[in-house]
Amino acid sequence: MTAPLSIIIPTLNAASDLPICLRSLMPGLTAGLIKELIISDGGSNDETKTISNAAGANFINMASGRGRQLHKGADMARGDWLLFLHADTALSENWIERVDDHIANRPGKAAVFTLKYRSDDRGARWLESRAAWRNKWLALPYGDQGLLISRKLYTELGGFEDVPLMEDVIMARALGRKRIVTLSAEARTSPAKYERDGWHKRGWRNAWLLTRFLLGASPEALAKEYT
Repeated sequence: MTAPLSIIIPTLNAASDLPICLRSLMPGLTAGLIKELIISDGGSNDETKTISNAAGANFINMASGRGRQLHKGADMARGDWLLFLHADTALSENWIERVDDHIANRPGKAAVFTLKYRSDDRGARWLESRAAWRNKWLALPYGDQGLLISRKLYTELGGFEDVPLMEDVIMARALGRKRIVTLSAEARTSPAKYERDGWHKRGWRNAWLLTRFLLGASPEALAKEYT
């Protein structure tokens, strides 16, 4: 069988985190699951391109904007299934089995991974529990959890919107509760921003930005406050 999965990673000066992300994906090549790896770059001036080329990725350069980068990467992809993943996220070893099972048995649904942070801080566990609550009760996973979706369903939804922020939330709302499942494999994400700003401070700040978006604030306005 032809490998079904195109992996799309948006990057912007991601050289510090990208290697650990790519290492977590390599077993998928051996397993015959990955068709291609697409790095959709927003104008990096570090070693992101060098790292991508060394991994055999298809490197695309464009103006920055994660929604735009995700959309362009999907347009270039050739796989029947798409996996969108942030550059600072590494998947747990069991991701191959969980993704393979989802592709085989749930073609009409999208999937995200269980969020974990690469930190032993208690704040990390607090934030992970908040993410699990948000997934269960609001069906609003963030992009940190990745997104596995068939090309057919992705196309039906019109793809990621070209917005500077909240492109992941817009996609989750378009999918709706009945078309998103959470896989038991983990998306192990960098804690850098939370260690810099404080786990609780940044966690509540992000929640406030989400609330404002759901109440009608534009992604453009919110992006000016997001760092």
